[in-house]
Amino acid sequence: MTEHANDVAQHWESFYDGEQHRWSGKPNRSLVDEIAAVAPGSALDLGCGEGGDAIWLAARGWTVTAVDISHRALEVAAGHAAAAGVADRITWERHDLAASLPAGSFDLVAATYLHSPVALPRTEILRTAAAAVAAGGTLLVIGHAPSAAHPHHDLPGPQEVVDELALPADRWQLRTSELRTVEHAFGDEAPTTRIDGVVRLQRA
Repeated sequence: MTEHANDVAQHWESFYDGEQHRWSGKPNRSLVDEIAAVAPGSALDLGCGEGGDAIWLAARGWTVTAVDISHRALEVAAGHAAAAGVADRITWERHDLAASLPAGSFDLVAATYLHSPVALPRTEILRTAAAAVAAGGTLLVIGHAPSAAHPHHDLPGPQEVVDELALPADRWQLRTSELRTVEHAFGDEAPTTRIDGVVRLQRA
């Protein structure tokens, strides 16, 4: 592993270190909205964190491969999956997405909030992820959009994601490309709203 890759891994291990969970444990609203009506199959969850999306998918019949760079995040996620009774439907794998993805093809490849304060070749990762989508399958990319909660000006909007992916129009159909306001609550905190950029493409 390169020095940079070590720095990335250390950042995320530190992020997830400790007893307090980083996330709510609930699936992301935009993923639920886009995928709830899709027939279950095989799914690849990129940057799965503590497993909220992977567990939701598994509970609805998907066979999930869930990936993160953090050992600690995967450990916590596996514990949540066991408690939810879906451990047998999820395979947890540690990958530096800049270097590798799980082998195989999937009916759904989801990248949810694949942002990083340390360098991340996001577009290259998403293009590689698109190649892992099976025929007729779905690529779902959900990201933060600039807002009061995320006042960053370098966050790509949905159209930018579509343009950067540059997937062949004769092989991919754009199903969703929009900004969406969703409500979010963590722990005992009062609910807040955020803006998601949602892109969903279907492979021919």
